[in-house]
Amino acid sequence: MIEVKNLTKQYGDKRGINNISFTVNEGEILGFLGPNGAGKSTTMNILTGYLSATSGVAKIGEFDILENPMEAKKYIGYLPEQPPLYLDMTVKEYLNFIYDLKRCKLPRQHHLEEVCSVVKIKNVYTRLIKNLSKGYKQRVGLAQALIGNPRVLILDEPTVGLDPKQIIEIRNLIKNLSSQHTIILSSHILTEVQAVCDRIVVINEGKLVADDTESNLSNSLSKDRRFTVRIEGEIEAIMKTLSKVEKIAHITEHGEKEQGVYEFVIEGVNDCDIRREVFDAVSAAGFRILELHATEMSLEDIFLKLTNGTAILEQAAQDNADDAEKMQEQKASEEEINISDAVELGDE
Repeated sequence: MIEVKNLTKQYGDKRGINNISFTVNEGEILGFLGPNGAGKSTTMNILTGYLSATSGVAKIGEFDILENPMEAKKYIGYLPEQPPLYLDMTVKEYLNFIYDLKRCKLPRQHHLEEVCSVVKIKNVYTRLIKNLSKGYKQRVGLAQALIGNPRVLILDEPTVGLDPKQIIEIRNLIKNLSSQHTIILSSHILTEVQAVCDRIVVINEGKLVADDTESNLSNSLSKDRRFTVRIEGEIEAIMKTLSKVEKIAHITEHGEKEQGVYEFVIEGVNDCDIRREVFDAVSAAGFRILELHATEMSLEDIFLKLTNGTAILEQAAQDNADDAEKMQEQKASEEEINISDAVELGDE
């Protein structure tokens, strides 16, 4: 449904985005992540026709947004971070204005009623937008994106500033919309992306650094194979049983989680999958495994790793080392001064 191929945007000597490529399948919710200044807004502005690209291709359906913008934009509903609302209009006036602006051909009254029903704003339809809560303003912004029943929705920080209840409501709404729309969701709230999105694209410094599901990214970026297991039985006997499994490199005991049930984190030798060996050994010893799952990287861990989070930590360590070296140099310099002062005093 969306195809981005070798997309580049140059701002003078600086590249906002550099040769990025990805696709979004029909009915998919794509999480679009990256730190501030990574190029997310530039990419979305190109996809929506607000900016032209220096080179590359951006297609919405079968239409190139650069070569055939009017046809491509008919497929797009866009909700920017700050919804484009006219605060002195009522919701009814505003949505009718957007209907006319988009030259929508669907039956006006029925279509607007349907949109209001989907985003649950029928009860504020005749109220001034400036008197609405932040949550309702966000819903009105989403309603304008849905007018014309576009096949593609591009949502930039759709839950920013909302309270937890409103965030859950908007998340559920986005999930429901995916049955009829292809969605790109940009957000700094990683739990939101984790809860809603089918796939994740991460860009950093204008370059695409990841394009996969959260689970696949976690598996590919993890350097070890760790598993959390809960076993019912006597602690010393369980530890003795686990210690005999040859492929286990390390066992960490996390104590009693339920009566007679103990939790362990185990790591395999050379990153091997040790689930079968653990199951066989524990079952043969007469104990019960009540829980066994891989200890995967969180989306936050993935994001930090892909966007130079480890580099930041390494830089901090280097800065500390540099500070220590400077302190040693300063101390040595002070000692030299003290010695020089002592010599001068001796000469006197």
